[in-house]
This record gives sequence, C-alpha cells and structure tokens, in this order.
Amino acid sequence: MKVRKAVFPVAGLGTRFLPATKAMPKEMLPIVDKPLIQYAVEEALAAGIQQIIFVTGRSKQAIEDHFDHFCELEQTLMARSKDALLREINHLVPESGTFVYTRQNEPLGLGHAIWCGRHIVGNEPFAVLLADDLVKSDTPVLAQMLARFEELQASMVCVEEVDPAATASYGILDADPPADRLTRVRGLVEKPQPAEAPSNLAIIGRYILTPEIFEILERKETGAGGEIQITDAMARLLDTQPIYGFRYEGVRYDCGNKAGFQMANLSYAFDRDDLRQRLTPFVRQLLEGGD
Repeated sequence: MKVRKAVFPVAGLGTRFLPATKAMPKEMLPIVDKPLIQYAVEEALAAGIQQIIFVTGRSKQAIEDHFDHFCELEQTLMARSKDALLREINHLVPESGTFVYTRQNEPLGLGHAIWCGRHIVGNEPFAVLLADDLVKSDTPVLAQMLARFEELQASMVCVEEVDPAATASYGILDADPPADRLTRVRGLVEKPQPAEAPSNLAIIGRYILTPEIFEILERKETGAGGEIQITDAMARLLDTQPIYGFRYEGVRYDCGNKAGFQMANLSYAFDRDDLRQRLTPFVRQLLEGGD
C-alpha cells in the first residue's frame, strides 16, 4: 500500500486566537512570512504526497486563494521586476487537481472532519496533517513516517512525551516508550486526566491511517467534549489491526496556543541571517529589562 493522499482538517474556528481569527483562518497566521498551512502543505508534498484534501468550513476562502493565482499581484511584481517574489508565489500554485476542497458543515470534531474526506480518499491509506503542529526537522516528519510505513503497512501516529500534567490536552497512548523510534500501541485514550492517563506519550498532529477507519467513523460515536474523536476510532481499529506510535526526529512547536506560536516565530526568525542580526540585540535588551 502506498500513501498518495493527505487530509488537512482546516475547518476549526481558531477561538484561542481571537480576535485575530475573527475574519482570518487560524491556519493563515504567519510564522515570520509564511502561513502555518503552507509549512504543512510543503511538508506533505516534500514527502511525496500527490493529492492534498482540505476539509474546510465557511470563512476559509483565504486558504483556497493562497494556493491559487492572483493575477493583479503577479502582474505588479512582473512590472516591477520582482522576479524572486514572483517565483515564490507562483510556486504555491499546484498542478490542477492536486488540491481538492470539501466542507465540514458542522463542528463535530477531528474524527468527523477526517470522515468528511472519505469519498475523496477512497479505499487506500492516507495521511492526516494538523497545521497547528509545526515541526522543524532535517527530514520532513511525514517523510520519516512514510519510510516506516513502507515496512509496517499499518496505521501510525506521531508521538512525543509531554508533561504528565498536560495529558488532558492530548490523545494518549497505552504503549511502551519507543524503541528504534517505534512502539506498538496497546490502547488509546482521548484527553485523560493525569491520574487516569496510561502514559505521557501523546499523539501530535501527524497520522497515517488505513481506510478501515472510515467504517468506524461512519458510526458517529461521540467521546470527549461530545465530539467524534479520531483517537476513539483508532482505539476501535486496534481490535482488528495493529497501530504504531512513531517518535519523530525534530523540534515541535504547538502553534495552537499563543506561547507556542510566538516560540515558533522566534525560532524561525533566528534561522534567518537578515532577521537574527536585528533581533538578537532587541531580545537581549528585553531580557535585561529594557524597553
């Protein structure tokens, strides 16, 4: 089985970033000068994904526009001989048919959003990427996972150890710590309280799933928060198929919260020579208590 398609659930309202996300999709929030969703799409394409499936909602038109031509802007850049910028924005526009958009009409949870892409995915394994989880790595995280999928031919989730006090914010595995970056999953629990969590091994926003998951999601069983949870569906999938946890190589920034978002901006800004030279004295001054 080859993974050719990736689902991007982008229908969320982004309430943690209001008022910034009142009229702008949270996935369009920039890390330096590139929106979060672009980092995730580039990761998928670099890993060999051939079709990107966006599960959107109303008010998400900006995502579609970002990956399309903007004739007036392109003509202006051309007239001003800004060739590098022109190449950069044209690079965002894929071959027709590479990007597909479908709607999640009700906010019923991540599992429901993934289920909304079932007819486009069809009967084949697929990836799921959550743009909120931005991972800086030499090899794209999805590419790391796909290399192991080639061997295992089984569903897989990306994991990392989190503060035990934070388990109520994640899907948590019942599994041994990864050996050679892999662990076979015994069970999964969505957002358990610390006292009830089977471990502190948390799922982050990268999945590879077999198509049988859609049969389980079709039941529309609700879990934590009254939503259809992908973690619960994977727990049921375990009855018939193995699932593996994969410990990725890289540094993750949780851009779903304000602190993680600012950390990502600083990290990516300091990677750039032109920005690091100006930011270093400024940050040093802030740390020393200056204005």
